[in-house]
Amino acid sequence: MSTRTLIRGGLVVTAADEVHADVLIEDGRVAALAAHGSDAAAGWTADRTVDATDRYVIPGGVDAHTHMELPFGGTFASDTFETGTRAAAWGGTTTIVDFAVQTVGRTLREGLDTWYAKADGVCAIDYAFHMILSDVNEHTLKETDRLVQEGISSFKLFMAYPGVFYSDDGQILRAMQRSAENGGLIMTHAENGIAIDVLVEQALARGETDPRHHGEVRKALLEAEATHRAIQLARVAGAPLYVVHVSAQEAVAELAAARDMGLPVFGETCPQYLFLSTDNLAEPDFEGAKYVCSTPLRPREHQAALWRGLRTNDLQVVSTDHCPFCFVGQKDLGRGDFSKIPNGLPGVENRMDLLHQAVVDGHISRRRWIEIACATPARMFGLYPQKGTLAPGADADVVIYDPHATQVLSAETHHMNVDYSAYEGRTVTGRVETVLSRGEPVIDQRKYVGRAGHGVFVPRSTCQYLN
Repeated sequence: MSTRTLIRGGLVVTAADEVHADVLIEDGRVAALAAHGSDAAAGWTADRTVDATDRYVIPGGVDAHTHMELPFGGTFASDTFETGTRAAAWGGTTTIVDFAVQTVGRTLREGLDTWYAKADGVCAIDYAFHMILSDVNEHTLKETDRLVQEGISSFKLFMAYPGVFYSDDGQILRAMQRSAENGGLIMTHAENGIAIDVLVEQALARGETDPRHHGEVRKALLEAEATHRAIQLARVAGAPLYVVHVSAQEAVAELAAARDMGLPVFGETCPQYLFLSTDNLAEPDFEGAKYVCSTPLRPREHQAALWRGLRTNDLQVVSTDHCPFCFVGQKDLGRGDFSKIPNGLPGVENRMDLLHQAVVDGHISRRRWIEIACATPARMFGLYPQKGTLAPGADADVVIYDPHATQVLSAETHHMNVDYSAYEGRTVTGRVETVLSRGEPVIDQRKYVGRAGHGVFVPRSTCQYLN
């Protein structure tokens, strides 16, 4: 049975354009766009018509950095693929790219199959995977060739967390050399983990155990140093590089310098670095633990450099690094020792709204909002134009967005499976009203009408900025 949906009267905003247009959806894809009131649009009929007057019609968000059910520090991220993808939909995100994890001593295939099993049949929206390489050796490097063919075309290496995910420079270089051959994209968590561990040990020995010390030991200079080192290793390997969750102005400067040289180096930041700061980490009564993530929140003065990087395209993507842990029962594992606080923040539901607030505040334009939240992540990770835009042939992942509604962000009203909000009490302008995933309603007029299992795995091509 062919089904047709017509979205009438809205302002269609993509990374390339803003136009008052009607959108015709057929069999899960965008069939056509035509100017509102035009003869072409007037002739369209549909099984379902959505009135988008005074609303934006935007592509569904692509969150290229999430961690559902991630094992970390003796516990697991509190959102499952079912709860996390439902919350993502509430926030106007219709595709996530999550991280499958290789266990040291095991194959990439085992790790990937574990993640396939976690996500299969439970997701409300579409999903794809990156692969975390925890054990770089001849066998696992061969496996990356096969994974690229399978649509897992990006691989994350950690310069942090010695003894857990850490890779040394030699392993990183080998992985980059392999990716230069097979078309994969290496992503790095750029912090000097060896040096940070020394500073952690020294801080704890001095009795500095509160959450704020987490930010103090993970120094901005050690993020910048690792970013610089990753860039030089990528240059030696002749490989592209994507640096995740950039938080410090010194690290932005390293990326900008590399890009000024014409190098294929890319950077991502996250809403927490744009809207939160070390002031949150310093909140009393252990409340600062809610804001422990790595890279850490920085002093407020770093925010200007991040916004500037987003405007100048030295930073290309805003993802969430969504990795929630409940305050009670998980974050409090680190009471008396900040190094034992599980690292991660909830945010998959808040990203599109916070970035719209940035439009309202004048940090970015409407089209740049869609570019950094939808189009560029889709292009970066081989999903465009199936995802990230509204054009004939694209998946009908569509958000009807009310730019005038205000809302107060709160754990009382969010849908993430976590007992606090990192943005508790913050008022933002703009709110998701209706969400379609491949033409099927997931959120309808602020009601959840989706279902577990609608979301499917989407294989990816290679980075589209390198073709």
